[in-house]
Amino acid sequence: MTDDKDVLRDVWFGRIPTCFTLYQDEITEREAEPYYLLLPRISYLTLVTDKVKKHFQKVMRQEDVTEIWFEYEGTPLKWHFPIGLLFDLHASNTALPWNITVHFKNFPEKDLLHCTSKDVIEAHFMACVKEADALKHKSQVINEMQKKDHKQLWMGLQNDKFDQFWAINRKLMEYPPEDSGFRYIPFRIYQVTTERPFIQKLFRPVATNGQLNTLGDLLKEVYPAAITPEDGEKKNQVMVHGIEPMLETPVQWLSEHMSYPDNFLHISIIPQPTD
Repeated sequence: MTDDKDVLRDVWFGRIPTCFTLYQDEITEREAEPYYLLLPRISYLTLVTDKVKKHFQKVMRQEDVTEIWFEYEGTPLKWHFPIGLLFDLHASNTALPWNITVHFKNFPEKDLLHCTSKDVIEAHFMACVKEADALKHKSQVINEMQKKDHKQLWMGLQNDKFDQFWAINRKLMEYPPEDSGFRYIPFRIYQVTTERPFIQKLFRPVATNGQLNTLGDLLKEVYPAAITPEDGEKKNQVMVHGIEPMLETPVQWLSEHMSYPDNFLHISIIPQPTD
């Protein structure tokens, strides 16, 4: 992979200032103060909120504490989506800190998956990494790794260790020198304006004429409504990690440098703010 290590570091160390507040109908023995935290964009809510849970449990009776879940302005937040994706989709044009509401009752079964332990998060994360490698290398790289390598990927993410993670993840980002990129690009496109969780299709990083495909080419093929017509006004923002990459950016470069730790490019299509 081309070595833009600064980009990898910037992506890894991206943080979102967040204020957690207990839902007003939760029963407490004394007033619950808000809890502030810098959330890592690349991680998962249920992986980095142990302190939040402990903070609010202190003011609650033990029998009132069941599975924790989070909500933003009425929308339950899917823990299996990376934090940065959740923010880009639901809150990217709001003032910071991000205000998240904490619940311990009335788990929204229809909207959220249960997350009973860190093992559940690890299983979800590794399933995504394996799916991504099936697209990139027909699973050859991930299958050649030992179990301890898989564990190192997970522990690197869980413990926020950039070098530990990338020592292994680097192998998943390589491709043979005779190729110009991966077999297919692992990506998912999300919108808040639809019931469909995401769009995912097979897309090659190199066109049949040998040219590198760009983010614009990907959108034209998979979700043309996201692209602003030449004579029209901009209706959507196309976001990855809180920024709008230029549509001329090769998707191979984006996949190597702007994927989340699960090895997917998570692309948010959000309505252009009207102010």
